[in-house]
Amino acid sequence: MTFLITGGAGYIGSHVVRAMVAAGEKVVVLDDLSTGNEDRVPEGVPLVIGSVLDRLVLDQTIREHKITGVVHLAGKKQVGESVEKPLYYYHENVEGLQVLLGAVAAAGIRNFLFSSSASVYGMPDVDLVTEQTPPAPLSPYGETKLAGEWLVRAAGKAHGIATACLRYFNVAGAATPELADTGVFNLVPMVFERYDRGEGARIFGDDYPTPDGTCIRDYIHVEDLAEAHVAAARKLAEWAGAGEYKDLTVNIGRGEGVSVREMVDLLGELTGHDQAPVVTPRRPGDPAKVVASADRIAAELGWKARHDVREMIVSAWAGWQANKSLVHHER
Repeated sequence: MTFLITGGAGYIGSHVVRAMVAAGEKVVVLDDLSTGNEDRVPEGVPLVIGSVLDRLVLDQTIREHKITGVVHLAGKKQVGESVEKPLYYYHENVEGLQVLLGAVAAAGIRNFLFSSSASVYGMPDVDLVTEQTPPAPLSPYGETKLAGEWLVRAAGKAHGIATACLRYFNVAGAATPELADTGVFNLVPMVFERYDRGEGARIFGDDYPTPDGTCIRDYIHVEDLAEAHVAAARKLAEWAGAGEYKDLTVNIGRGEGVSVREMVDLLGELTGHDQAPVVTPRRPGDPAKVVASADRIAAELGWKARHDVREMIVSAWAGWQANKSLVHHER
């Protein structure tokens, strides 16, 4: 097998590449480097600089590298930006996926893994979010992920492709400092940036119907997430090898909720910062609680998260300190 990993120079993508290589798989990276960094691609792994919207590049890459499977992580993922630029997000995330699937089908590739998101669920009013929880995305970004899932499954059925859609919950941490997240879009890096300015963490609302009044989320270490991709890619290859073109949709989370206040307290403790958090009004659209049920992925792939929240914070902090010159913000 030779896997094409789109977006393989990004934060999550580089961890997936690393995990696939460590598992003995042959990989090729395609990335337009709009947010990725070529230094994250391991030595010896081919890097093709290009977009999934470019059919000529896709066809050439698939042919030259004899690609037999695809792990698709490339895409735009800033919720706020998606609200301001919905046409751009649908173009990049949905049309880009359509072009890629066209190249995959034409080449006779028989397995395809899609990077989805828990954002497809919106504001679910349940204790644990299962894969049967009705999707109701709240942003154009979440809509493009849900539409992407529909497209992946439809193309799989029509063209004999085994497919998987992995719904990520809140990703944090780093396997090594050089692979750390350099985007200030999520709670952990947002708090780190506040610390650098000598300010306390910001908590958006403390009047939710939760034990401490703050939102509850499910956090997953990026290294665990990457290992889930290895397990899913191998399962797809197994199915395709047996002529079974099934589709799989699974949550990737720990199945444990951590409140924002609990997370902020841990961040302060583990980084040595004692600034008091600042409570501000709720952000529109923030659900009180979103925690994954991780039962299906355990049953289907035998996968379970190994890292806890403390490990996520310690590794993320080491990465933050090592990569401050590369930090970028939501536009």
